[in-house]
Amino acid sequence: MTVRTTRRVFLSAATMMAAALAATACGSPQDTATGGGDSAAPVKVGLVYSQSGALASYGKQYIEGFKAGLDFATKGTGKVGDRKIELTEVDDAGDPAKAVSAAKDLIGKGTKIIAGSTASGVALQVAPIAAQNKVLFISGPAATDAVTGANKYTFRSGRQSYQDVVTAKSFIGDPSGKKVVVFAQDGAFGDANEAAVKAVIGGAGATVSSVRAPASATEFTPFASQIKTAKPDLLFVAWAGATAPAMWQSLDQQGVLSSTTVVTGLDIRASWPTFGAAGSKISFLSHYFDGASDTEASKALKAKVNTIDLFHPDGFAAAQMVVRAVQEGGDDVDKMVTALEGWSFDGVKGKMTIRAADHALLQPMFQAKLTGSGTAFTATAQKSLTGDETAPPAVAMKG
Repeated sequence: MTVRTTRRVFLSAATMMAAALAATACGSPQDTATGGGDSAAPVKVGLVYSQSGALASYGKQYIEGFKAGLDFATKGTGKVGDRKIELTEVDDAGDPAKAVSAAKDLIGKGTKIIAGSTASGVALQVAPIAAQNKVLFISGPAATDAVTGANKYTFRSGRQSYQDVVTAKSFIGDPSGKKVVVFAQDGAFGDANEAAVKAVIGGAGATVSSVRAPASATEFTPFASQIKTAKPDLLFVAWAGATAPAMWQSLDQQGVLSSTTVVTGLDIRASWPTFGAAGSKISFLSHYFDGASDTEASKALKAKVNTIDLFHPDGFAAAQMVVRAVQEGGDDVDKMVTALEGWSFDGVKGKMTIRAADHALLQPMFQAKLTGSGTAFTATAQKSLTGDETAPPAVAMKG
C-alpha cells in the first residue's frame, strides 16, 4: 500500500495535477459535545475494517485508535449531547466484496456514518456506495490517492501515498539535478512505486531510474552492485514480502547503505526486526511511530494503548471526525459534510486540516531513524514536516 517493506503504494495520476487549496476553520471535537438533531436516539456508526486477513494487524490498531479517539472527543461519555455513539463492527477481511456487502447492510439498517477501510481496494469500492446512498464515509489506513476527491461524501482519516513520497523527497532537499534510483520488485507493486517517484521527485527536477528484481529473487548481490555503480544521491527502496531481510543484508554488505542516502517507509513495529543490522543505516519516511509527536491527543492515545503504532492515529482521527460530524450535522449527512470540509483539529500527529476542495487530509509527516537492533529497535524523529509541506496537489471532486 505504501513504500514500506511490507506495504503497497497506489498513486493515482489525478494526484499529480496542480493547484492546491488551503483550508480554514479551526476547532477541537472535544470543545463541545452538544450534538445536532432533535432525537436522543443513538447515532449508528458502522466500522468496516480488517479484523482478519493480511491486514488484520493494521485493523487492530485502527479500532484501538478509534475507541481511544472517541473517548477523547466525547470526554469519556461516548455521547454527543444526549446521543450515544453506537458502534457496529464488521470484518471485511480485506475483501472489497465483503466490505460493500457490509456497508449496504449497515445503510439498510439506518446507519448514516461508515468508517474503516484498512485496504485501498476496499476504500475504492465503498466510496461509490457512500455517494449513491448519501451517507458519510471516512476511509481509514487505506493509502491510495484515489480516495481523495472520490466524491463529496468520502473523507479520509489517514495519510495518502503522495504524502509518503513527498516525505522521501525531503531527504535530498532540492531534487534539481539529483540522481534517484528506485529499487523494487517486478510487478504492479514495483510499477506503482516507480511511477510515484518519477511523478513526485522526478517532477521536481531529479533524474529517476530503477533497478528491478524478479519477485522470486533470493540472491541480491548483483542488484546491490548495480545500484552502487549508479552512485545515486537517493536510493528509494520499495519492497514487499519475506525476502526483505536478505535484500537489506545484501545492500549493507555491498556498501550501498554507507555510500548513499537510502530511504524506505517505516512500517508497523512488528516489521522492524526485518531490517537486521541495516536498520540503523536507513533513513525512514514515517506516517507515525510512538514518540513522533507530543500532543494532548497523543498522550490520551498512549494512555489507552501503551505503545502507539502506525495506524492508531488513523482510528483516533476518524473518531474525532465522527464526533465533529454529529455535533454539527445531527442526522443530516449534507450538514455533516459541510462541518468537516475545511475543518482543522488537533490530532495525534499534530494539526490536521481537511481540505474543502477534495477532502485531502493535510497532516504532519516525519523523517525517522532507528537505533538498537531487532525487537529492541527504537525510532526517533529527525524532522517533522507540516501538513502544508506534504500537501498533495488538489484534484477535482469526482462526484
